[in-house]
Amino acid sequence: MEDRSSRVPHQRSATEILRSRGRHLLLRLRRSQAGNILVTTALILPLLVGFVGLGVDVALWFYKHQSMQSAADSAAISAATGSTGTGGVALEADAVTPTYGFVNGSNDVVVTVNQPPRSGNHIATVGAVEVIIKQPQTPLFSSVFLHSKFNILARSVAIPTGQGCVLALNATASGAATIQGTSAVNLVNCSLYDDSNSGSALNLNGSGTLSALSVGVVGGESGASNITTIQGNRTGISPVADPYADVPMPTFSGCDQKNFTAKKAITLSPGVYCGGMKLDAGAVVTLNPGIYILDQGSLSLAGGATLIGNGVTFFFTSSTGSNWATATINGGANVNLTAPSSGPTAGIVFFGDRRMPVGTAFKLNGGSTQVFGGAIYLSKADVTFAGGSGTSVVGCTQLVADTITFSGNSNFALNCNGSGIKPLGAAAQLVE
Repeated sequence: MEDRSSRVPHQRSATEILRSRGRHLLLRLRRSQAGNILVTTALILPLLVGFVGLGVDVALWFYKHQSMQSAADSAAISAATGSTGTGGVALEADAVTPTYGFVNGSNDVVVTVNQPPRSGNHIATVGAVEVIIKQPQTPLFSSVFLHSKFNILARSVAIPTGQGCVLALNATASGAATIQGTSAVNLVNCSLYDDSNSGSALNLNGSGTLSALSVGVVGGESGASNITTIQGNRTGISPVADPYADVPMPTFSGCDQKNFTAKKAITLSPGVYCGGMKLDAGAVVTLNPGIYILDQGSLSLAGGATLIGNGVTFFFTSSTGSNWATATINGGANVNLTAPSSGPTAGIVFFGDRRMPVGTAFKLNGGSTQVFGGAIYLSKADVTFAGGSGTSVVGCTQLVADTITFSGNSNFALNCNGSGIKPLGAAAQLVE
């Protein structure tokens, strides 16, 4: 009888079946492009994540730099605007940057303030202020590429551009700035400031008029309807800083002339003139450049006298603390004085000793034949003024005094490039 078991096919074991199927799957995976893509994707995925992270970080850093640049711009303008104050440019800048989230010395923020700037095109520009803000940044999402901190930096340079030509410094006086009678005061493209907090700090009596680029008064005004401005008439402003407060006063000793009087044409040299300087009618005095120190007495010009000088500063003082030197220029006198453009008294044509009593009288009433090129800086004086030639913009005159009264028609302009005068008023502009 036939053995049927010999006709049954060979039965493979489970192990053999699994091995066969495994080899088959591996072969299919090796031949499959989908498998290659999967491996490639696994290899480049970290790079893709890194690039995405770098893009996110760059966006964050760009936003940070924009905020930092805005902070530097605002700080530079604030510092340049207040550069003649007593707080110092660094304090001015440090008061601004925190409002943008950058506090000097906090979170590794460094705010550097330089006056003048240490680099750029304005290292020799008077009053220019440079503000640099720096803060290190740590990579967040892009650390696969960047492993260390780096600095984001913003820099700005601003220069003061105050267009003030008249400033009354007295903090409380009524009529600290006064325009009397029918006087017409014309300030061509420049401004009047009054630091008095009195309700009638600026007083226009009668039919007097004031035309100016702008007017700014700490207190109030009387006769405001007679004021015409281009950029506005404001009350309640903050006091404007004395732009020449840090200019050192000249020093001297002895006398080069005593009780000088001129009756004819003469040329004088700088020196110490004790007992004043008197110019009679018909005198023509030409001054060589330099500083003329009047120790007591008065600079007195009669009608018909002429005083001429370029690069000249008069310093009014007293070696004894009494009989302080003053100035009286009468109508009809011819005055044409220009301040030095450089040196210790740059921009100042009349300089009053800051120690003289408040209210010391100066009468500058030469009228249309009285021309000053530079600053009349008499911080303790009560100045009566009438003068200036025409309404041309070619002039360059500032008047800074404790109190100011315009007793006749007066004309000012501030075309002062290269004159050495300092900006007056709260204004500045970015230049870098």
